[in-house]
Amino acid sequence: MLLIAREVRRLRSITLFIIRSPYGEKHPGLVSAVKCGVSIMARGLIPWIWLKRPVYIQARFSYLHMKFLFFSWLAVFVGSWVVYVEYSSYTELCRGHECKNTICDKFQKGVIDGSACNSLCEKDTLYLGKCLSAKPSNQVYSGSWGDMEGIIKCQMKEDPHYDLGFELEPRKESASFSRPTKGTSMQKFKEMVFNHLKAKVGDQANLADLLTLVLGVTDSNKDGEISLSEAHSAWALLQLNEFLLSVVLQEREHTPRLLGFCGDLYVMEKVPYVPLYGVSLPWMVELWIPASLRRSIDQWATPSWPRKAKIAIGLFELVEDVFHGTFGSFLMCDVSAAGFGYTERHDIKVVDARQIVPEVGFQEVMRERRCEEDTDCLYGRDCFTSCDLTKHRCTTEVTQPNLAKVCSTLKDYILYGAPSDIKDELDKQLYACIALKGASEQMEMEHSLILNNLKTLLWKKISHTKDS
Repeated sequence: MLLIAREVRRLRSITLFIIRSPYGEKHPGLVSAVKCGVSIMARGLIPWIWLKRPVYIQARFSYLHMKFLFFSWLAVFVGSWVVYVEYSSYTELCRGHECKNTICDKFQKGVIDGSACNSLCEKDTLYLGKCLSAKPSNQVYSGSWGDMEGIIKCQMKEDPHYDLGFELEPRKESASFSRPTKGTSMQKFKEMVFNHLKAKVGDQANLADLLTLVLGVTDSNKDGEISLSEAHSAWALLQLNEFLLSVVLQEREHTPRLLGFCGDLYVMEKVPYVPLYGVSLPWMVELWIPASLRRSIDQWATPSWPRKAKIAIGLFELVEDVFHGTFGSFLMCDVSAAGFGYTERHDIKVVDARQIVPEVGFQEVMRERRCEEDTDCLYGRDCFTSCDLTKHRCTTEVTQPNLAKVCSTLKDYILYGAPSDIKDELDKQLYACIALKGASEQMEMEHSLILNNLKTLLWKKISHTKDS
């Protein structure tokens, strides 16, 4: 500003000197012209000085504006991507309407039949509610059947892939419901089922009793006869580990009751409290929660300790039932908390038995599996065997028995809040349990001893309480 004032005064003095006549008179026209020139020169100076600051301000404003636009665009992009992924995942995982349409089409053509077919396809009293699916090939929905709540499970064809691994459940060969073929006699169908069960559970002395149980479930209308359409449904269901286990353990109450079926869609009794422990959180929240805090949150959501002890005893009893049980041994190949739940009376229930597999069938699968290292010999989540490097084939004996895996799952759950007078002993027994090895010569004796010790320790502590 000082520079401008000085320049204006200098120009004015020059102007006055120029425009005066020799006689001391002013020329009005010349005065106005010079004033105009001065003002133009002044205006020319002002932008040169003042534009320095506005350019800086304008540049800063443009930078902030671009920064805001960039982050706004980024937020919109990320939000759109999340919505797209969630929607794609939902549409991929939740295909219950497709499953229902396929099943009902087969039923209306007379290909399949079962106790749930009329309610699902004609009366609309079997309703598919909330989607609980974790895999596209295994549709799971909560729902209702009249006044009963249930869990509806339906098998879907998987998209083609190049997984050459062996599985105990075929890749939906049963989806066409082509077996048994038309003209198959009842005796021939019984032989088919008998041989299938023998391949699954081994040559058990009481295999005929298991056959009777399966045929009893197959006769959906209880008329004493099995139609071809009922046989199609039964054969499809027999390919599923969960169905077989529900038949094997139906007297033991560790699995939910089978309420009905139609083709390979079946309805199970709903378990009120799932999973065994833990809180379901949105995946966005899970990303930001430390593992230690996550464990604490899971513990806060569990029942009181006496009730946890009762649940643990029930899980140990399940191990007894599947280890050298009535119809052979079964291996628990996924012992995560998500696979179990409990009732209002705190009785344990298996809510996902797809990975509880017959030991004989498991051994046949692993015997044919090629390997380069031990990690190649994994079935499900928890069933490991070792790799025989001389043959490059997996061995058939699991490295860790069912009880050790159950103890590993229960350790933090049952020790949290345990009474001080048994906590040290309980901790000691659990660590001995986790250390069990499947290939040990004394494994069966150690297995029975530790199992009895754990059950006795827990039962003594809660037997006098109302929770028992």
